[in-house]
Amino acid sequence: MPAPTTAEATTSSQPTAGNGVERLYTTDLASEIEFLTARARSLGSGRANNMLAELDLKVRSYSVLSLACSGQNPSQRELADFLSLDPSQIVALVDQLEKRGAVTREADPRDRRSKVIAPTAAGRRLYKRAEAIVRQASDHSLAQLNDQERETLRDLLRRIAF
Repeated sequence: MPAPTTAEATTSSQPTAGNGVERLYTTDLASEIEFLTARARSLGSGRANNMLAELDLKVRSYSVLSLACSGQNPSQRELADFLSLDPSQIVALVDQLEKRGAVTREADPRDRRSKVIAPTAAGRRLYKRAEAIVRQASDHSLAQLNDQERETLRDLLRRIAF
């Protein structure tokens, strides 16, 4: 069965069944929200990871760098909580970025026992390049959605995530 045309794809939210993996598109699992969000995340993260490889970054390290460049001076604990990662994973990600000269650990003025992650000038430059790549990856992932649908999706995901 031929792939749907762009017009057909944008007017239908249900994929068409066909041969191979496409025949699984009509299963109960293919309608479960947890599965769909996990699959969308996997596809999007995979694409972004492939595109970020030219900068020797992955989505997780990009996320830490992005938050470091946010102006919010996040602590390692806040990074772990916000990104839903184990603190040891954050330590490893910050270590990698620190070795590259992209971030530094600084005393947290709110709690001297804690460290905040701050970007360096090189880190800010790296972030700008990576941000453009992630935007391209996102545009590719969301190509079937118009601007209003993208904003609706963003709003719904924020409501779920936060």
